[in-house]
Amino acid sequence: MGSIEGLATLVTGGGSGIGEAAAAKLAADGAHVTICGRTETKLIDAVGRIRAGAAAGVTVAHIVADVTSEADVQAAVAAASSVTGRLDGLFACAGGSTGLAPLATASVDDIRSTMELNYIGTFLCLKHGGRQMASQGGGGSMVGCSSHAGHDPMRYLGGYGAAKAGLDHLCRISADEMGRFGIRVNSIQPGIVATELMAPITGGGALLDDYLPQIPLGRVGEPEEVAELVRFLIGPESSWITGQAFAVDGGQNLRRGADYGELLREFGDDPLDSLAPEG
Repeated sequence: MGSIEGLATLVTGGGSGIGEAAAAKLAADGAHVTICGRTETKLIDAVGRIRAGAAAGVTVAHIVADVTSEADVQAAVAAASSVTGRLDGLFACAGGSTGLAPLATASVDDIRSTMELNYIGTFLCLKHGGRQMASQGGGGSMVGCSSHAGHDPMRYLGGYGAAKAGLDHLCRISADEMGRFGIRVNSIQPGIVATELMAPITGGGALLDDYLPQIPLGRVGEPEEVAELVRFLIGPESSWITGQAFAVDGGQNLRRGADYGELLREFGDDPLDSLAPEG
């Protein structure tokens, strides 16, 4: 692979899971890495793990930041850029769902906060990361973390899926607009990955049983497998790739999304039952 030695990178949501794995891969291959997230204790622990595998001379730092706050994102971009005076790579990984319900019973607050975290958070990263990259004479690569849920419907996960679909489109627009500066923008669409957050699902149960038959490779993914794609998209070997959304899901996009109603039915009643007429 082409060298990323000495590049300055920012990874949001870098305190665990896919974000931490991507930061660790970038640091191991010689890039300076700044991670950000909302919980400082998690960030400090992650920095220690990332440093343990980092290449010689690499800087690994953290900054507390909420990606839904424009001021926080600006500060995170500034912190990552201060290492070398440039920002060469940005992985907007922070995301998640704050609710699980069919749209007909979903809380508007859950939908709104999910959109803020995934869509607005990525928009702010593209905005301020892109401004920094353009101001330094151009060049650089930004990667948004979408999801298979943004590609195919996943029942009862509609707010999250819509936010991720919007994120993919944001990245395509940004790629078109920022191409004049030599800035590349792509997104990735992970499937089910064995992270700490997903452990209640990947550990087994009705929802995993629904997932696995839809994955041609027959297993869940590992954070490090997603990190390899992020590394490729930030590195020079992807220098003529922009505006794309890459599935990294064991082939699940060839079949169908998961039915998250299985999770609710396993631990309680299906909320759609309450909408059916009595009798």
